[in-house]
Amino acid sequence: MQENQESEALFKQYGRSFQEKVFQGLITDHIWAAQMSEVMISSYFDLKYLAFLTDKYFKYHSKYKCFPTLQLLITIIKDELRETQDGVLKEQIVEYLSRIRNSPDMNDIAYVKEKSLDFCRKQALKDALEKSVELIGSNKYDAVVDLMRKAVSVGLPTSVGHDFFEDAEARFVKISRNACPTGLDALDEKSVMNGGLGKGELGVVVANTGVGKSHFLTAMGSEALRRGKNVVHYTFELTETAVGIRYDSNLTGIPSNEVQDSKEEVLKHYKESELGKLIIKEYPTGAASVNTIRNHLEKLSLRGIVPHMVIIDYADIMRSSREFDALRLELKLIYEELRNLAMEKSIPIWTASQANRDSANSDVVGLENMSEAYGKAMVADIVLSLSRKASEKATGQGRLFVAKNRAGKDGILFPVHIDTARSTIKILDDAELTLQEAMTQNENGKKKKLHEKWKEVINGK
Repeated sequence: MQENQESEALFKQYGRSFQEKVFQGLITDHIWAAQMSEVMISSYFDLKYLAFLTDKYFKYHSKYKCFPTLQLLITIIKDELRETQDGVLKEQIVEYLSRIRNSPDMNDIAYVKEKSLDFCRKQALKDALEKSVELIGSNKYDAVVDLMRKAVSVGLPTSVGHDFFEDAEARFVKISRNACPTGLDALDEKSVMNGGLGKGELGVVVANTGVGKSHFLTAMGSEALRRGKNVVHYTFELTETAVGIRYDSNLTGIPSNEVQDSKEEVLKHYKESELGKLIIKEYPTGAASVNTIRNHLEKLSLRGIVPHMVIIDYADIMRSSREFDALRLELKLIYEELRNLAMEKSIPIWTASQANRDSANSDVVGLENMSEAYGKAMVADIVLSLSRKASEKATGQGRLFVAKNRAGKDGILFPVHIDTARSTIKILDDAELTLQEAMTQNENGKKKKLHEKWKEVINGK
């Protein structure tokens, strides 16, 4: 009976796989780890190697007020293991760390985190109740109230919010957005995107089929790589190699249909360049949800790959985590979850959205043209639209419209050149037009063409 009671106070009851995933959760989600540090003790693990690792992990946090990366933790553990004679422990630690780094299994991690936090909070409450019995026996009732209040509050999210008067100084500290530039100077300037897409922000490019949404996303990723940033690009339509060729083309300037015949030139270019790391991951259309993306990012973090930008091509063909009767509600949820992911991971996320049929012949694509769900625009931090009529595709002429912008000005239209052979986009000049000015110019252009046609008819007669 005593043995059963002791096992109930340990993670042993959930099994080895559960316990290993608890530690994986700690090293991949530092916000959750901070909650767990208040209620969890290493002795909850009945597996000695996990108890050892957790003890070192929390001790580092207690001393430096932050959690170590997996790579730093491995270095710390190596130093610690030099002093122990326990050969079995050494072997178990090395095998486990190697396994989670090379073949991390993040399935069910959300369930494990929820279950283990609940377990630890209940254990903290149970311990407080046992201590309360002694305090009541000593007539220390005030101490009981204080003890129980603390037991109920531990394990909750650490931030209590911004105290408007006490934390007033924080509002006057200028914080760098650490934005990822687009490479389009007119967009990146302070009055528009203020340096680019910032951490925790969601950027959306809207366009019709064949206009250049995917090429625009590749251009954004390529610019980040040139600036030494790590990029993870998810593709749900093209293969990983097809997307890779587009990056080759953008980064080297070689047309995509010539890349495979220019192997030496491409590889030489990369040897002479200092670029960030690029991971391209393919999922079948409609198969990946935001949780799928989150799990993949956590696997990459275990291998020491931390992205500075995530690109998703594209959100409209992702799978929703919940089913609704209306497609628009599912799409809105997907965009909400993507922005939550951007904030959780503190990274900018670029994605694309399909424009509706009504915009196919429009000079400018606006928010009202976002297919199926206007709610997508409500979630995004910036919405850009690309428009090209069929007659313009041969020349590459098009228009880039800032439809929504939380960082600065919107309602601005830029004439652009889209080179789909090299997946590049360039603003033709720095002159920016408002939507009304663009419409006026377009109307004047139509009148001029009609006048020229009329003259041709008159002269022909």
